[in-house]
Amino acid sequence: MGAQLRVYKRRIRSVTATKKITKAMEMIAASRVVKAQRKVAASTPYATELTRAVTAVGTGSNTKHPLTTQAETVTRSAVLLLTSDRGLAGAFNSNAIKAAEQLTARLEAEGRQVDTYIVGRRGVAHYNFRERKIADQWTGFTDEPAYADAKKVAGPLIEAIEKDTADGGVDELHIVYTEFVSMMTQQALDAQLLPLRLEEVAEEKPKGEILPLYDFEPSAEDVLDALLPRYVESRIYNALLQSAASKHAATRRAMKSATDNAGELINTLSRLANAARQAEITQEISEIVGGSAALSDATAGSDK
Repeated sequence: MGAQLRVYKRRIRSVTATKKITKAMEMIAASRVVKAQRKVAASTPYATELTRAVTAVGTGSNTKHPLTTQAETVTRSAVLLLTSDRGLAGAFNSNAIKAAEQLTARLEAEGRQVDTYIVGRRGVAHYNFRERKIADQWTGFTDEPAYADAKKVAGPLIEAIEKDTADGGVDELHIVYTEFVSMMTQQALDAQLLPLRLEEVAEEKPKGEILPLYDFEPSAEDVLDALLPRYVESRIYNALLQSAASKHAATRRAMKSATDNAGELINTLSRLANAARQAEITQEISEIVGGSAALSDATAGSDK
């Protein structure tokens, strides 16, 4: 019984130490998600208005530009997958990777070659383990992404969209990320960044709103050339912030669940330890009573 009691006490100490770690991680994630939410709220209006400006330029001119013009025959696509550098976030990374794989399968079924670009160590590790080709990768900034990180990611993608497919370029660019809906809800989704679908953007604007008219100086093509990197960078930056906020919310939820489970396990082990201790005390009392009775019988026998 004594050995069993020591086992229970050792497990209680171990689970208690784990509970302290998960509780600390929960509190850290809770503080980070608030900051990430603020950054998402600050960046979304800029990305939205820039998209509308590009739409206005695209609909107001007949210029063929990779930002707004779909290729007649799409043979090659780029997919940018946003994951995190760290785990302990429930199904956050697996959902994003699953959405990217489904998008890739759909594009390949349509006869397109797919180049995969990945942000985050978890996504890179997943593809490397399965020996899948990665066109480019970026890690080390997913918890707190900056605009400079978005520019670093956007650079190779812009170069790829500007090249001919014969020279290694792509006809369209897709992005897969996790959208932050609320503290309890985050959903992995895919979106086409380039070329911009003007019809879909036009449907999103409020009813009755008229896009402004523009005079292009020196030309609409030059304006689109200037807007192309800004548009891609702003959309990627917003997606990075959405993904970071979603990851912190998922980590907070996972760590809270782990902390609650640790508390329940500690209660269960405490009850088992108390039962083992009571059984040990009962056994000791029985041994004492039995020994006392045996001694009394021996004494009585000697007196006779």
